[in-house]
Amino acid sequence: MVSFNYTITDEVGIHARPASLLVTEAKSHADKITIVKGEKSADAKKLMGLLSLGAKQGEEVTVQVEGETEADTLVKLEEYFKNNL
Repeated sequence: MVSFNYTITDEVGIHARPASLLVTEAKSHADKITIVKGEKSADAKKLMGLLSLGAKQGEEVTVQVEGETEADTLVKLEEYFKNNL
């Protein structure tokens, strides 16, 4: 498993639209992707789970990737987060 930490910069956090786009991005990868905020965690391929995290601007999340292509997926997700969240 590989992971990175990211501080949300979007002014409204991970709300419906960016969460939906994140689900689409996550589903394009075969690896298991988990987003962790504090004590909560969510499958990045499930919209309601992401929304339940309640990640707001300035809060840190950890993105965990596990699978055969985890290193490549991690690089792509880091880029995605920097450009969209």
